[in-house]
Amino acid sequence: MKNHNAFDDIYALVKLIPYGRVSSYGTIAAYLGMKGGARMVGWAMNASHTDPAIPAHRVVNRNGVLTGKNFFGEGVMQNLLESEGLVIQEDQIIDFPHHFWDPILELI
Repeated sequence: MKNHNAFDDIYALVKLIPYGRVSSYGTIAAYLGMKGGARMVGWAMNASHTDPAIPAHRVVNRNGVLTGKNFFGEGVMQNLLESEGLVIQEDQIIDFPHHFWDPILELI
C-alpha cells in the first residue's frame, strides 16, 4: 500500500482545475490548509512532470506569471496554456482574473 502524503492531496486538487483555467501555488496550498505551503505546491508540480494526468501547466504564480515554465522545456507550458485558449505575453497570462480558478470559491 502506498503511503499518503501532501503531494497526493496537491495532485488530486490540481487534477480538478478545469480546461482553460489556471490556479496559483498559494491558492492551492490555502485550500489544502497548508499555511505557507506555496513552495511545497511548487515542488509537487516540479515532481509531477512525468505524469501526464496532472495538469501542472495550469498552476502559475499569484500574478499569472508562468514561473514553472523552466521545468517543462522551452515553450511547452505556454503552448499548453495557449492550446486551451489562454493568451500569454512575456510569460504572463493576459486577463488572468478571468481565467483564475479558486477552489475555495468553486468547490463548495
